[in-house]
Amino acid sequence: MSIADTPEPPYTAVIFTSLRTDGDRGYAVMAARMDELAREQPGFLGIEAARDGLGITVSYWRDDAAAARWKQVAGHLVAQQRGRDVWYEDYRVRVATVTREYGPETRD
Repeated sequence: MSIADTPEPPYTAVIFTSLRTDGDRGYAVMAARMDELAREQPGFLGIEAARDGLGITVSYWRDDAAAARWKQVAGHLVAQQRGRDVWYEDYRVRVATVTREYGPETRD
């Protein structure tokens, strides 16, 4: 995994924070499939994820409309329901507009 190569802001970030239940129960396979499926969607810009007890996945989208369309993709709807029923003890989804970004190559 690497840091997502996003364009100049503004763009949309969907921040998914979760606490998992015990056991895999198909989670790893579905997570890999959702990563592939998201990359196929119009407006997808990148994804970053980390898990050490608390999981955080941030997907980046061209705009809020592209992020909203992703939420309604049939395969993603199945994963969302499975997550509520089986994989997540708790979760939050936050949608934000990125207005600036910087890293070691830039100063802000």
